[in-house]
Formats: sequence, structure tokens, C-alpha cells
Amino acid sequence: MSEHVTESDDGSLVVAAAVIIRSGRLLVVSKTAAPDVFYLPGGKPDPGEDLETALLRELREELGVVPVAFSPLQEVRALAALERIPMTMTVYDTTITDLPRPAAELSAMRWITSQEPDLTLAPAVRDHVLPLLRSRSLLD
Repeated sequence: MSEHVTESDDGSLVVAAAVIIRSGRLLVVSKTAAPDVFYLPGGKPDPGEDLETALLRELREELGVVPVAFSPLQEVRALAALERIPMTMTVYDTTITDLPRPAAELSAMRWITSQEPDLTLAPAVRDHVLPLLRSRSLLD
């Protein structure tokens, strides 16, 4: 497991996030603080947590799921959509078998294709994660 961090060496916010794909669609969520902006599920580590532990906790709290498998997919550096500060997000390719249901601070969840012109996605998802998933032909 990785070392506990809440800020990277350059002072950016540290986040763990899950890429969950089913039937060619990516799971994205919105938070009650910004219900019109969609993100990957996940969040910041609590004190004493490493990224993997934070990912598991966030998925349990936010969606009521426990991954059956997860592995690092990509590290993204982007502006955090809510905090508007630099962020380093470790994205995990995540497999779940349970049906996710939004809870905690989430207001909604959606399964999206690679083209969602009517949806506002967080910059990290729009500019980094979707292009990677498209390049690997993982989304419809």
C-alpha cells in the first residue's frame, strides 16, 4: 500500500478515484455541493489513510459497493472542479459486482458514453480520463 498523503510534493490536492465501466458506459457521480458537475467516484484520503484505503472507503460510503478488483490506471494532474486548486488524482480501474446507489454527499449518478455534450464533467474526467478510455475503446 502507498504512503498516506493529502497533498503531493507540489502542494496539490491528492485524490483517489474509480473508473467503473459497465456495458461500455462509465459511472460518474455529482455531489450535493455541485449537483450539475459530474466526477469519478472517490475522494481525498483521511488522516492515516493511503490511496487504496481511501478509495475503498469512499466507494463504500458514496455508492455502497466494495470492489472485487482494482488497479492503478492513470495519474491525472488537473484543476479540482470544486476546490479550484491543483489536484493529483490517481485513477483506478475498478470492478464491482454490486449495484451502486448514491449516498453520503452524492446527489446523483449516471452511466455515460464517451460523448456526453449535455453533461458538465469535471476537467480531470473530460480532459484526461475520457480520452484515455476512448483511446482504449472502452466506452461506447
